[in-house]
Amino acid sequence: MNRRYLAIVVMIVALVGAMVMMRGRKEFRGCAGVVWTTEYHITYESDRLLDDSVQAVLTRIDRSASKYNPESVISRINANSDSIADDIVQRLYTKSREVWKASEGAFDPTVSPLANVWGYGLKTGVNPDSVAIDSICEFVGLQKTNLVGALVRKYDGRTTFDFNSIAKGLACDEVGRMLERNGVENYLVEIGGEIACAGHNANGQQWRVSIDAPVESTDSVIHESALVIALDRGGVATSGNYRNYKIVDGKKTAHTINPKTGYPELTNLLSATIVTKDCITADAYATACMVMGVERTKALLGTDKEIAVMIMYVDSDEKIATWCNAAFSALVK
Repeated sequence: MNRRYLAIVVMIVALVGAMVMMRGRKEFRGCAGVVWTTEYHITYESDRLLDDSVQAVLTRIDRSASKYNPESVISRINANSDSIADDIVQRLYTKSREVWKASEGAFDPTVSPLANVWGYGLKTGVNPDSVAIDSICEFVGLQKTNLVGALVRKYDGRTTFDFNSIAKGLACDEVGRMLERNGVENYLVEIGGEIACAGHNANGQQWRVSIDAPVESTDSVIHESALVIALDRGGVATSGNYRNYKIVDGKKTAHTINPKTGYPELTNLLSATIVTKDCITADAYATACMVMGVERTKALLGTDKEIAVMIMYVDSDEKIATWCNAAFSALVK
């Protein structure tokens, strides 16, 4: 072996060694952007940037589940031009069915035509009369649909699905799974306030998650912390009607539509925060709680050990009160 060849070999070995050492240095990285008109922030510990992979996950979910994307799988199913669901839509439907059953119909992704007529969906609504509401209720209800394998069956072609209330939760979970496939053990994924996390933060501590107080606003998001919880794995979702409402005939109408009555649910419940094993489940139950109200939420989740819940509501003295089950209390720091 001549000296020149030996020198080249030594240089290659040194370069490969340096690359291995550089790749082996894990550090906490940040990734941020906008998706579905809301901001996302992701923190993860890795030996390389995974921003492109994050974007690929979000794009895939958009192409499957976004009702705002006319070419998405769910848009085609809603338009009756297709009836085959991909794995993303299948998982959204299956989770919806699970929580729909547990909440006795409070959570229902077929409620979108009612949201439209009330002005909270794709269309600008007016104050509808009872005749219009009753006619729409004829084709609203998850029980009027079914999923057989990958085939979505709608017993009325006018029935449509809106998975937006849990799509962000699923997206958080999917980004988390992608990170784990790439060897990431410590991460926090936040999309529009919904969170999936695992491991610990850069300080070696459990992830700290601030739960917003219910501060009313129709034109801006006001963050005022009510309390902080600590997690090393799970999903967190908060739903509330104090940021998304309209004034109709001098009365506040909330953005949570009761799928059984067809009307916006006006209760003293201001917000519901759910913490459980994954963000899609937390997202669905948080929405269900807003329809169920204070007493039904307490009855359904009061003794649940797997689903932690905290609700904020207006009590009989017109003051903001807080209630949580034991599973949630254990998380408060």
